[in-house]
Amino acid sequence: MSLEAENLAHILARIEAARKAAIRPAASTTLVAVSKTHGPERVQPLLDAGHRVFGENRVREAHAKWPALKDRFPGIVLHLIGPLQTNKLRDALALFDVIETLDRPRLAEALAQERDRGARLPDLFLQVNTGEEPQKAGVAPLEAPSLIVRARALSLPLKGLMCIPPADADPVPHFALLAKLARDHALPLLSMGMSGDFERAIRFGATHVRVGSAIFGPRLQLSEKKDGLADNERR
Repeated sequence: MSLEAENLAHILARIEAARKAAIRPAASTTLVAVSKTHGPERVQPLLDAGHRVFGENRVREAHAKWPALKDRFPGIVLHLIGPLQTNKLRDALALFDVIETLDRPRLAEALAQERDRGARLPDLFLQVNTGEEPQKAGVAPLEAPSLIVRARALSLPLKGLMCIPPADADPVPHFALLAKLARDHALPLLSMGMSGDFERAIRFGATHVRVGSAIFGPRLQLSEKKDGLADNERR
């Protein structure tokens, strides 16, 4: 068994243990294996082991990696977990099954326009910048309700919320805030928790946890320019 597959099995076991220890876990918790900067040869052991849900930060990198893998391995569900520029929107819609980073009215309106032109829209999560960090993507918590209302008025397939707590902060208040926002707005899905804190996120009802380094090891440095806004780090 490859190291990646061994790490996958270990993370899945930890997820199950955290769910059993939680008082009110979500009905299910899906592992999004974050494969950004890692090539197909690192991803394939997980696919061979039966895992099918993956996350990528960058549209360009994902397009270079995933179409061939999707042809070879049916059932892959690919999440975009990095910020999305409107000029990358059509490429993203052609590849991703879930976009977790809806964060502004302009992007909501662009998604609606593409839908009206006949594009298939993936499921959407609203990214909330719970720490209100200026360098990080996401809508501010106080502005999230109005963006939720706008997305629903546009009949977008909004399913849940996503957050990335500040790197040096206790993530628990951020998970609690996101869970409350989801309850207040009847959104069933919560994408929260990464390699260092996903077990705590499960205690607060995470339906999706995004784990990269605990499976693949330290992420590689890409020489190409980023094609998003500020990168969503620390998976």
